[in-house]
Amino acid sequence: MNPRRLFRPLNLAVAGVVALVVAVVVLLTSSSNEYLLVPDKAHPLAGIVDVPGAKPPDAKGGIYYVDVFERKASLLERLFPSLRKDSTLVQHDELTPPGVSDRQRLQADQLDMKLSQQVATAVAFRALGYGVSIRESGVRVALVYGQTHAAGTLRPGDVIVAADHKRVRSTVDLHEIIARHRVGDLVTITFVRDGMTRTVKIKTSADPFDDTRPIIGFQPQPALKLHVPFQIKFDLGDVGGPSAGLAFALQILEERGRDVDHGYKVAATGVIAPDGSVGPIGGVKQKTIGARETHVDVFLVPAGDNYQEARKYAHGLRLIPVKTFQQALRALATLPPKA
Repeated sequence: MNPRRLFRPLNLAVAGVVALVVAVVVLLTSSSNEYLLVPDKAHPLAGIVDVPGAKPPDAKGGIYYVDVFERKASLLERLFPSLRKDSTLVQHDELTPPGVSDRQRLQADQLDMKLSQQVATAVAFRALGYGVSIRESGVRVALVYGQTHAAGTLRPGDVIVAADHKRVRSTVDLHEIIARHRVGDLVTITFVRDGMTRTVKIKTSADPFDDTRPIIGFQPQPALKLHVPFQIKFDLGDVGGPSAGLAFALQILEERGRDVDHGYKVAATGVIAPDGSVGPIGGVKQKTIGARETHVDVFLVPAGDNYQEARKYAHGLRLIPVKTFQQALRALATLPPKA
């Protein structure tokens, strides 16, 4: 074959196109160490929250929760994040602490979701006038950090009830006990696992953000003992995290006969505390876009930075900033009659 023919303009162009296609395929199918946060549509809670004695769903309005799709970014998306509209590129370490697998983090998110359901149930029943008992009975292990001495000893779901032989009812109790130690000290930890009480000694590790501060090495959450008049079932599949708490509480009231939505399609996000206060959430950009693109009428968001961020992406969606559950109810009750 004549070597000159190999370098004709047409052959060179074809080779260039083939090389470009191969490069794009490799970039699209190869994962990076970054993640994309992508908007998801708002989801109605009717049929997901099962409240005994619930009234039929409101055909006009409804309560919606919002979440965020999270997936690994391809190398192409890492280089050109604007290719995926309305997404946010984040580093892996921003989502998952060092020494923790993605699977472990997702398990912790499930524990956060369960806690948000418990608290939302208590807050809603209290608003309905029922007698509710909710108290902290220890500190639940949501996530064990790798590269600490807690790894291999504690497990997600363990409930710490004592430290240094002193009763632990809350995260404040535990922090006060640990603060009396130095990095490298042994701390006696008593915990409950599968109904059995165990006691172990764990050496404290250095806080990665302050190497003079001792930590046990896990992500805590309150272990609650809850007494409510009847049980509520939630079926959200593998959705995790605590940010649907406000929406859950609103839906429970709606199903128990309170006209919460007043004929509006109401999306809501916010971490709800036992006292009814509403705390901030992550992914507010994607959640606002998801609510807007689902064409809900109103979006309740935590007041403060979350509300200020949501305003950038509302584009006509009515936003209501809230600090408490009661404030959310008052804001919805004062909306003009739905046309």
